[in-house]
Amino acid sequence: MDTTLQDPLVGQVLDGRYRVDARIAVGGMATVYRALDTRLDRVLAVKVMHPALAADGTFVDRFIREAKSVARLAHPNVVQVFDQGTDGTYVYLAMEYVAGCTLRDVLRERGALRPRAALDILEPVLAALGAAHRAGFVHRDMKPENVLIGDDGRVKVADFGLVRSMDTVTHTNDTVLGTVSYLAPEQIEHGTSDPRADVYACGVVLYEMLTGDRPHAGDSPAVVLYKHIHEDVPPPSAAVPGLAGPLDELTAAATARAPESRPYDAVALLAVAREARAALTEEQLDAVPPRATEGDRDGSEDRTSVIPRSLTVPLGRPGEDGSEVLHTSVLESPAPLPPRRRGPGGRRRGPLALVIVVLLVLGVSTGVWYINSGQFTKVPPVLAKTQSEAGKKLSDAGLKLGEVTHRYSDTVDRGTVISTDPKPGSRVRDHAPVALVVSDGPETVRVPGLGGVALDEARARLKKDGLEPGMVTREFSEDVAKGSVIGTDPAAGTERRAGAAVALTVSKGSPVDVPDVTGEDLADARQELQDAGLKVKVAAAQVNSEFDKGQVAAQSPRADSQLAEGDTVTLTVSKGPEQVEVPDVVGQSVDDATSALENAGFQVEEDRGLLGLFGDTVKGQSVKGGQTAAKGSTITLKIR
Repeated sequence: MDTTLQDPLVGQVLDGRYRVDARIAVGGMATVYRALDTRLDRVLAVKVMHPALAADGTFVDRFIREAKSVARLAHPNVVQVFDQGTDGTYVYLAMEYVAGCTLRDVLRERGALRPRAALDILEPVLAALGAAHRAGFVHRDMKPENVLIGDDGRVKVADFGLVRSMDTVTHTNDTVLGTVSYLAPEQIEHGTSDPRADVYACGVVLYEMLTGDRPHAGDSPAVVLYKHIHEDVPPPSAAVPGLAGPLDELTAAATARAPESRPYDAVALLAVAREARAALTEEQLDAVPPRATEGDRDGSEDRTSVIPRSLTVPLGRPGEDGSEVLHTSVLESPAPLPPRRRGPGGRRRGPLALVIVVLLVLGVSTGVWYINSGQFTKVPPVLAKTQSEAGKKLSDAGLKLGEVTHRYSDTVDRGTVISTDPKPGSRVRDHAPVALVVSDGPETVRVPGLGGVALDEARARLKKDGLEPGMVTREFSEDVAKGSVIGTDPAAGTERRAGAAVALTVSKGSPVDVPDVTGEDLADARQELQDAGLKVKVAAAQVNSEFDKGQVAAQSPRADSQLAEGDTVTLTVSKGPEQVEVPDVVGQSVDDATSALENAGFQVEEDRGLLGLFGDTVKGQSVKGGQTAAKGSTITLKIR
């Protein structure tokens, strides 16, 4: 059965814009839906906080903090946040929709991944977290469920619901956030997190991709937490015999129990991961782990697989110089020549001829070795090294430092090597030049002043200046026209790296106080609201109420709320009071009669007159027993 049919939000339009089409996932804090942005005609994901939590200001603040944090991360490997808002009791985020699967789905189907695929996933994850770390944020909940893999092979990090600014990280007294299998020891012991906690979690995820199992298992979460604190993560090769040593070293670096022993953030770990990849041969990269499924073992591609093709397309086996090996050449000895006849006076030259043949073969073999191998060397791994360190490693390998060019980079530290040409591991001739591309760090631009500029124009100006328009928040303003920018975050004049997102606060215009129209005739209520600059919608269902039929029984939003001009107020029309049968209480005592009428929903008054001052028996009632009257109306008792 499709459970989304039971979800009241499916089929609704949030905030007059986002049509909710289907439920995707349910978490402890929110539900995620696939929706259509009816203004821009694009599919996106809408994350709606559970209504029970929306009443708690702390949870709402945390939910909005996620939106603002992620909106500032304009990175291709981070799920982008487009908008944040509220609609009645619903608090929501509008986010990028990634059609595909999670890394958990991949591991569930494939068991374990080849090192090449594991690194293909790990590197963009680290690039995304690196952007967050350099922006001052920690994810704190890295796990395979939060790694999305699109149908086109793109890898994105999602669910920054536990994200925190590094400047505001505090001790967690009662609860350790995150999933126990991926928590760093310091999160468990002290409740603190910095970028190295994300590094630890990525190391655990790498171990799981390589082996198909989590490093620490137990019968209860407490056992797993104990092992994280007191036991090192084992090397993956202990579970996968023959796994290359650099992968063990990479895992050990990321999962060191002491935070100071790990790379200081995801950018640093990314550099270590790239060095590890450069040190692996093609055979080591394509080694099949024992827990891989049969489809992955034979290299075949399952069209129904959750793993994108970009991670499973079998590659040709490259040779040491990077070219594809089609066959193996074997140097064979030449066929023996027929024996020469000695002349009548000829001398025996057998020993001398043998020496000459041996020398000739040795000379040819040496020449062939020199031509094919002796004059070549491999480009050493110099990624993330400084230019001087890279030059020394090249010199030690018998190579020359070639042309050095510079490029901006969001993930590679300023002054360190981004790439080489030829790439690390390539076979080149001795003393050949190797060109380097060195990072200049992030390119920075100034945030332009956009106050009073229309939203569309403001977005265009940000893109023109090399920035990305981020989350839009709308506020009332007496001074700025509706639809124009009030301000930006960061503020105008602030320097930010190129491609960073800038959040925009847009005016909803002057606020309109919603008048109270309950109890008014529908026509009068409609006119009053329209005169105030508001639109009116009448609910299809009518209700019983204290008001007469045709009058307004309820309105949403309530009176004294503030709306923007042109917003809609929904009116519910009264069917009149509910009619209830009046009980017959004549002849009963006053107390019993009053109790019976109040239980039926009526109010009671007593008419004692002059003769009934001391009486206690009901002699009559204003509405006879068995007749109906409006619930809540007053029944008068005559007492004699």
